[in-house]
Amino acid sequence: MRLKLLFILIFSAYLDAGKITIAVAANVSYAIDDLKKEFNRLYPDTKVQVILGSTGKLTAQIKHGAPYQILMGANMKYPEALYAEDFAVTRPLVYAQGSLAYLSSKKRDFSNVMELLKSDKIEKIAVANPKTAPYGIATAEALKNAKIFDEIEKKFVYGESISQTVTYATKATDIGFIAKSSLFSPHMAHFKKGENWADVEATLYTPINQGIVILKEGEKSAEVSAFYAFIMSKRAKKIFEAFGYIVP
Repeated sequence: MRLKLLFILIFSAYLDAGKITIAVAANVSYAIDDLKKEFNRLYPDTKVQVILGSTGKLTAQIKHGAPYQILMGANMKYPEALYAEDFAVTRPLVYAQGSLAYLSSKKRDFSNVMELLKSDKIEKIAVANPKTAPYGIATAEALKNAKIFDEIEKKFVYGESISQTVTYATKATDIGFIAKSSLFSPHMAHFKKGENWADVEATLYTPINQGIVILKEGEKSAEVSAFYAFIMSKRAKKIFEAFGYIVP
């Protein structure tokens, strides 16, 4: 019994010690602080360093040797590619499902938003770059399915990540396609549903399954395994739900 207790104490001390580095898709930037706080209630001595960016750019950095230990992507494409090419040691799992929203700093009538996007009232539209940001891919898909992509493409102002796109939507354009999760950040609370933002119709785009993998750099780390397990836990799912995600 004493030996078992000693093992638990030693293992717990090891698990709590050290630092982990995780690459996190920009749309999770609004929820990551709450996730870290909850994780640190369980493992108070483990420092979580977060590298934020578009999933495409983070993946490129990983392939070029960036010492990240976990990738929390904005879709499944990039985690699956990393696993297929042996940069990841776990099969990609869906940790949350994201969705799109329209956002404008001015009050808008969202009753016929596709006509609004085509109108002269809207001169610039913020969208995430589909070459680097999965939410940009979803935006392009939605507009093509609505059959207005070609007509309004000249209005696009591209953000390299969804967080940059949010900035453009609020400061540099008339409206933007953003991750709904950003609207649950405290500094976005003054934007009102139905006046400043609305959901993009879910039938217009493929559900945004967001994938997580442990990378080779984190294969032997107990702290990394603990954080990975936490992200898939009920505690984390409650936080994701609070930030507007759908959880599996």
